[in-house]
Amino acid sequence: MLDLPILALAAAAGLVGGAMNALAGGGTFATMPALIAIGLPSPIANATSNVALQPGAFMSAYTYREGLRPVAGMSVRTLAGITFVGGLVGSLLLVVTPTTTFDIIIPWLLLMATIAIAFGKRAAEVLQRHAAPGPRALFVAQALLGVYGGYFGGGVGMMLTAVWGLLAGEPPHRLMAPRTLMLAVANTAAMIVFIGFGMVRWDACLPMLAGAVLGGWLGARAGKKLPPTAIRIWTLLVTIVTTIVFFVRAYG
Repeated sequence: MLDLPILALAAAAGLVGGAMNALAGGGTFATMPALIAIGLPSPIANATSNVALQPGAFMSAYTYREGLRPVAGMSVRTLAGITFVGGLVGSLLLVVTPTTTFDIIIPWLLLMATIAIAFGKRAAEVLQRHAAPGPRALFVAQALLGVYGGYFGGGVGMMLTAVWGLLAGEPPHRLMAPRTLMLAVANTAAMIVFIGFGMVRWDACLPMLAGAVLGGWLGARAGKKLPPTAIRIWTLLVTIVTTIVFFVRAYG
């Protein structure tokens, strides 16, 4: 059983992670490092983080529910189905990944997520001027993002926003509702697998879960008021620092 200061750390990390997911994605950047810091192996920390953030993700999705709409002509139900199957595949891949291998992979996943957060919107704008992707491209992209979301999930919210910006030609603020719902769907698929395989450390998960619920609600409300630039700067700072720390941890 964890002592009180560690439980408080888990709850605080959940609060920050839940708020980040509601605002721009990337909540894993707050929760997983905290769980590793208290001694959990990285795959267990990733699985525990996923389950802890799940109720907060649904809280955010519920808050944004009025903004749900099809993306590039594809219904929300179809997108959710693709994401769910992809999430199952990705989470099963994590189950069979050894801890030492995952420790080496994590920094590169974090770097990929950081790049998506930093340049995803600009890349989508450039690609949109030179390409005309159709429904098939959206299907493939959504499936791959579902797999990534189930396996790791860090930054997948911004990746969704960037890909949908390219395929649907809509600004990020109009995609917040479906993006937040897809995060919850991918997490649900992964949660089923992680709980089934006994990968969740519940004494750390429960206080983090409580913090994430509150953080998701507060983040969704703040997202309707805060300027997008402030949200983006905060998210980038957290992701860059976390990525550097994990590169040093794996290769330093």
